[in-house]
Amino acid sequence: MMKQALLGAFVAVAITTTALVQTDQKAPSVSSQNKGVKTNADGSVDVYFGPKAPTGMENNWVQTIPGKGWFMILRLYGPLEPWFNKTWRPGEIELQP
Repeated sequence: MMKQALLGAFVAVAITTTALVQTDQKAPSVSSQNKGVKTNADGSVDVYFGPKAPTGMENNWVQTIPGKGWFMILRLYGPLEPWFNKTWRPGEIELQP
């Protein structure tokens, strides 16, 4: 997720207000500064969006509200060269069972 910047975050934003999604979660985001984010063997990070966290992935999860529209924003602070020369881009959002 964040090897392409000094730091970054995926956040959920409400469509109706364009403000961060208001949930029970402290912040509707997964950030490179969060403790406990699980990293894959290749250094990438899977981020999950939904009403409930997948088992064991609570630190990689952004809570959403059923029936409420939202969109995802990727914030990069201090993006590195792969971002600018377009050799890296975030993966596609994939629906999970």
